[in-house]
Amino acid sequence: MATCEPRADTAYPVAMIHLLTVRLSPVPPPPDDDRYPFSVPAVAALRETPLEFSDPVTFLVGENGAGKSAMLEGLACAAGSVAIAGDDLRRDPTLTAARALGDRLQLTWRARTRRGFFLRAEDFFGFAKYVASIRAGLEHDLAALDGDPGPLTYGRRLARGMYARELGELRRTDLLVNETSHGESFLALLQRRFVPGGLYLLDEPETPLSPMRQLALLALLRHMVDSEESQFIIATHSPLLMAYPGAAIYSLDGGAATPVAWNELEHVALTRDFLNDPELFLRHLGQ
Repeated sequence: MATCEPRADTAYPVAMIHLLTVRLSPVPPPPDDDRYPFSVPAVAALRETPLEFSDPVTFLVGENGAGKSAMLEGLACAAGSVAIAGDDLRRDPTLTAARALGDRLQLTWRARTRRGFFLRAEDFFGFAKYVASIRAGLEHDLAALDGDPGPLTYGRRLARGMYARELGELRRTDLLVNETSHGESFLALLQRRFVPGGLYLLDEPETPLSPMRQLALLALLRHMVDSEESQFIIATHSPLLMAYPGAAIYSLDGGAATPVAWNELEHVALTRDFLNDPELFLRHLGQ
C-alpha cells in the first residue's frame, strides 16, 4: 500500500484500527443501482473490491464528483455514527441517498466501537447558527418565567434551575463556535468532542482552516492516534492534511479506490508547480 514515507529514524507506535473493511453487498443489484450513489464508479467498485483500512489514518481523495463524500456519508450511516454538527443521520433529508447506501454496505470490524462521530465541514456553519437560535429561545423563556408575577414555588425554582443549566452549556458552546474565528472554533469543537477509542469520519475538515490551523489539526490527529487509539477516515483536497506521516491515501479518480503515494498526487504536484512558478499560471488569467 502506498503511503507517505516517514523519516527512517522515526518510530511510529502500533495504533488501533477499529474498522477493517467496507464493501458493497454482492447480492444481485437491485433496480436502483443505476442511480446515485450506486452509479458512482468508486461506490460500484466496492461490490468487487472491498476498501481496506490497514492504517489508523486514511484519506479519500479525488476531484469533485469522484465519490469521496458519497462513500464517507454511506459509511457513516452504515456505522451508525453520530453527526455532531448536523441533523441525526437517520432523519437528515440531505442523507437519503447515503442511508440507502449504508443499508447495502457490509463492514468488518476488528473492534466494534460506538465512539466517534461524522462531521461535514459545511454543517459546522449551520450548527453555529442553530446553537445561537436555541440559546436565544431559552433566554426568552427564562425571562418570561422570571417575569411571571406569581409566587416562587418549588416547581418554578426547579424549572428555573433546569433552564440555567441548559443555558450555561449553550452559552459555553455559543462562545466557542460564534465568538471566535471559524478556524479556531472548528478546532476547539473537535478537541472537545474527540474521545479515546473512536472512529472519526471527516468530510473536508480543511474548509474552515488556514494552513497553520491545518497543521494544528495534524498534530491533534497524531495525538488521538498515538495516545487515544482512534481511527480517522477523511475526505479531503488538502495536500497539507494528506501529508500525515504513514497515512493511507486512496484516489477515487479512476473509479475503484487506488492506493497512491503523497508525492504522486495531482493535488501535490499542482500545488508544488504553482508555488515554484506562480507567474506561469497567472499570466493566462483574463485571456
